[in-house]
Amino acid sequence: MSLFTMCRLISFHTNLQPSLNFCAQARNYAVPSLGKKGKIGKKSGSAVEKKVLPVETDVNKLLKYVCGSNIYKEGQDMELMPDSEYPDWLWTIRTGPAPPLAELDPNTKTYWRRVRKMGIKRYNKLSSLKKF
Repeated sequence: MSLFTMCRLISFHTNLQPSLNFCAQARNYAVPSLGKKGKIGKKSGSAVEKKVLPVETDVNKLLKYVCGSNIYKEGQDMELMPDSEYPDWLWTIRTGPAPPLAELDPNTKTYWRRVRKMGIKRYNKLSSLKKF
């Protein structure tokens, strides 16, 4: 049964007008988009050029300032402070790889998110190895 026929049956049984957008979109489902000149498969428009960001190479500036922290056209980057000015928790942040599953507490969301993610990866790996 076509989608248009289903729309007509729904409107007949429910006394509602079917949405014309719903029926019209179903008919134009797999129509390829046309380029500027009306040819299929040709890309329209120009290619976007990649921006090259400048990299700071001055060693003294890298040691004294947080390079790239100034988002305005005028002004300067933030100056680094001594370690005693920063909070203590900043130095205990884990910057390496995530802890293994055995180290996590099973009563936390982080543990179960990791278990779910590992299960999804395992399922995807097994399904990719399956023959048709």
